[in-house]
Amino acid sequence: MRDLMGMMKQAKELQERMQQMQAELETIAVEGSSGGGLVSVTVTAKGECKAVHIDPSLVKPEETEILEDLLVAAFADARGKAERVMQEKMQALTGGLALPPGLNLF
Repeated sequence: MRDLMGMMKQAKELQERMQQMQAELETIAVEGSSGGGLVSVTVTAKGECKAVHIDPSLVKPEETEILEDLLVAAFADARGKAERVMQEKMQALTGGLALPPGLNLF
């Protein structure tokens, strides 16, 4: 019975730390860019877009398709960075606890 109580306490502590980490991930910003920095986006570690910057040299009607492609690439870059931040935070939170593959806690 004592082991069960200890496990319940650990589960509750992990849940509390997860909630704290969720709040922290909303405040961490990462920037993704493309086109040699001509297009950049800022997203939270949870993937929420906060800002987009487009170099004025790209704002030409005949280059709309290029601009769209650069935006997609910048978002992909930022999302990849955000996912790495989440993974690092999760590893720190679980302290190496082996979680089942594919377990998405976010």
